[in-house]
Amino acid sequence: MKSNPEITRCTPSSGEKNFIEDRLYEYNSQQTGQDDGQEFAFFIRNEQQEIVAGLYGWTWATICKIQGLWVHASLRGQGYGARLLESAEAEARERGCGVVLLDTHSFQAPDFYPKYGYELVWQMDDYPPGHCMYFFKKRLTEAESQP
Repeated sequence: MKSNPEITRCTPSSGEKNFIEDRLYEYNSQQTGQDDGQEFAFFIRNEQQEIVAGLYGWTWATICKIQGLWVHASLRGQGYGARLLESAEAEARERGCGVVLLDTHSFQAPDFYPKYGYELVWQMDDYPPGHCMYFFKKRLTEAESQP
């Protein structure tokens, strides 16, 4: 490596983002001894096999992080989000997780998650400007997290 390598600016490709995430995962695993990280996703598709709802996230070191949950606007309020959330929680239990974490904005679904046992643990005001970001957690019971 050069003694003073050049910094380049770009819009990263998914491969470049994955490269950084993989290096961080390797480092975190070395530091903690936890090497059980796995991603997951659940999708609901219509008759044309188009995705109309979905959820993705990961588990690592007894924690489940839901990264994103989306339901097509025409299907909201019909239980699709609840089904996806329940699927993610079941996956977390199977993987031995005791806590589920997620975040949402004030213009998304902050009222949805408390209905399913999620507790607001922190909020960031004015992000984005004029809105809030909410951070939720749900503890899975001991009995639920046993395989």
